Amino acid sequence: MLLDFIKYLVFSIVFLFANQQVVAQDIHWSQINNNPLFQNPSNAGNFDGDYRFVANYKDQWRSVTIPYSTFSISSDRKSDKHPKFGYGILFFHDVAGDGFFRTIELQMNGSYAFTFKDKRHSLRFGINFGLNNRQVNWDLLHFDNQFNGIAFDPSLATNENFQTGQNTNLSFGLGSIYTFQLSENKKINIGYGAYNINQPNQGFYAAIVRRDVRHSIFINGQYPLNIDWDLLPSINSSFQGVYSELLLGSAAKYTLEKTVYAYKAIYAGLYLRNKDAFILYAGMDYQNLFVGLSYDINFSKLVPASNARGGFEIAVKYVLNKIKKNNLIHRVCPDYI
Repeated sequence: MLLDFIKYLVFSIVFLFANQQVVAQDIHWSQINNNPLFQNPSNAGNFDGDYRFVANYKDQWRSVTIPYSTFSISSDRKSDKHPKFGYGILFFHDVAGDGFFRTIELQMNGSYAFTFKDKRHSLRFGINFGLNNRQVNWDLLHFDNQFNGIAFDPSLATNENFQTGQNTNLSFGLGSIYTFQLSENKKINIGYGAYNINQPNQGFYAAIVRRDVRHSIFINGQYPLNIDWDLLPSINSSFQGVYSELLLGSAAKYTLEKTVYAYKAIYAGLYLRNKDAFILYAGMDYQNLFVGLSYDINFSKLVPASNARGGFEIAVKYVLNKIKKNNLIHRVCPDYI
């Protein structure tokens, strides 16, 4: 059965990514599977529990001039009255470069689940609305006009005419996820998302600069090797204009304890970002809390500057279950008892 599972996963990968040129991008999440709302809006409410809180932070290329720093926080849940509906909010912040080029985005996500007679199959559709702000500090940048012939002189005028230092726009996206659940610990998920469908203007000048539509595809699965071990293979890819990224690999999960009162598990894995880095990954479940750590080992053309160092990333997830009220029925004992 493991061989059939791997064959199905490989066939899906080949079908989706054949003839695609992959070049890694500068800003990315290595633990994209642990950032559900960023991965696909259909993930909103797609979990076991009542509330889910997720935080992600990435510190990238600290050895290269000004490092890239990225973090996001999100929260999502199912609707109490209509459990097929899920909704959530995500806040994303990124800053990079000498000019502290900053991207701040607030996203609203919603999803709806369709059920089939065969409960092994499910299909979710999601929608995404984002408010994006990009800004740069021109005062921190250096220009040729500030070179006096001997050295750089910051007191000299740049003679640059900057129309604005920021831009705010709205974006719109859609997503879908298909799940084939063979058993409790055996499943495969296939997801597709399209972001910036309205192609908002992101230019700082009078000229209109459209943001390209970003297409995101992922395939992941879970396969039990025995009662304690599970294999968690995955592949994630995104395409936006001339840029593209492919991240694939697998983690292994070992369940330490699983009872009514306690749950503990550990993870270890290795991933590859094509033409960019190897990613070492480790994580742990403790009750409803998950913590994941990863580190990128860079092997791209940036190696002479980065000394093979990529970035450290941490993901924290907590699932909250509401306390269910016990509907106690008090019975009055008859006098004759």
